[in-house]
Amino acid sequence: MTSYNNPSKSLDGTPTAGDYQALATFRLALRRFMVFSESAAIEAGLRPQQHQALLIIKALSILSPPSVGEVAEHLLLRHHSAVELINRLVRMDLLLRFRDPEDRRRVRVALTPLGEEKLAVLATAHLEELRAVRPLLIKLLRHFDS
Repeated sequence: MTSYNNPSKSLDGTPTAGDYQALATFRLALRRFMVFSESAAIEAGLRPQQHQALLIIKALSILSPPSVGEVAEHLLLRHHSAVELINRLVRMDLLLRFRDPEDRRRVRVALTPLGEEKLAVLATAHLEELRAVRPLLIKLLRHFDS
């Protein structure tokens, strides 16, 4: 097993062999998680971006239902692309769209019971996967502390 300790820190700040190993392993761990996430979404009948949208909407909804603009911002999408994505999720009965009662120009979105159910299944699987890779991620992140 490769050690990610960094006892031979370079004096000039250039990356060491251990740094390169840790970066490559960290990138691989992240990529494996992303592949897992994409596969889980597809298995649940969603496209990966649809899953991401549901997750963002749920997370933002803790304070109040997010606007379409806020969803676009968090998904790093242009507004019109977020509108198309939200339209598809509404047609799939995973989201509700409604006017903001305080500003009728603003459109807000919320998960439907079916959207909540699908997201809960996916979130449970993702949390289990993260718990499984947690020891490796902690080890790698500690490497970058030194």
